Amino acid sequence: MKILVPVKRVVDYNVKIRVKADGSGVELQNVKMSMNPFDEIAMEEALRLKEAGKAEEVIAVSIGPDKAQETLRTALAMGADRAILVKHDDLIEPLSVAKILKGIVDEEAPQLVILGKQAIDDDANQTGQMLSALLGWAQATFASKLEVNGDSATVTREVDGGLQTIESKMPLIVTTDLRLNEPRYASLPNIMKAKKKPLDEKTPADYGVDMAPRLTVVTTAEPEARKAGVIVSDVAELVDKLKNEAGVL
Repeated sequence: MKILVPVKRVVDYNVKIRVKADGSGVELQNVKMSMNPFDEIAMEEALRLKEAGKAEEVIAVSIGPDKAQETLRTALAMGADRAILVKHDDLIEPLSVAKILKGIVDEEAPQLVILGKQAIDDDANQTGQMLSALLGWAQATFASKLEVNGDSATVTREVDGGLQTIESKMPLIVTTDLRLNEPRYASLPNIMKAKKKPLDEKTPADYGVDMAPRLTVVTTAEPEARKAGVIVSDVAELVDKLKNEAGVL
């Protein structure tokens, strides 16, 4: 079985996001970037399936500028067998990503695509579902547990009411939730080896995808600062403030 894992280059989750002065977006210059955390989980799960003898090859793919090579080399250092970079310098919308991934799936013929449920920069949570629709494949979103048995898979997914377990035949699209696994750290020797591995480079035109944006960002703003708390002297004062000031009682 072959597994395809899309990975996205995003602002590192430890970095405090700063909005541009003109409100056109967030500041990306001189900011630490890394692999999207949900995609790290997806890569880890694919590697575990390979190590368990249930997959023969894991392919990482990223769509973005030249610097996205760093993200792909992280995936190679973790244990991916091959990496594909689809070069595009501008912002990319989920539908365009899904169309490019469909082209790659048609070329590579994987039986399983595992990707993060969302990217932490736009929080769109759309690519996996769109790819499923374009391919006509089954989908299992928000996976917190994945078991592959031959040509079928059992997925435990997180829903509002608790946990839901579903079974599906391959081929399958799986999007990962936080509790699926704990991603491994790439070792220094593997990082050095990954720097020398070649990448397959493509362009959106290779898949006939029009990258023109369909959405326009009107403005971007930071959330309002949280107001300072108030210390009350007793329960009576607390009830009074909740009733007369906050209006919640």
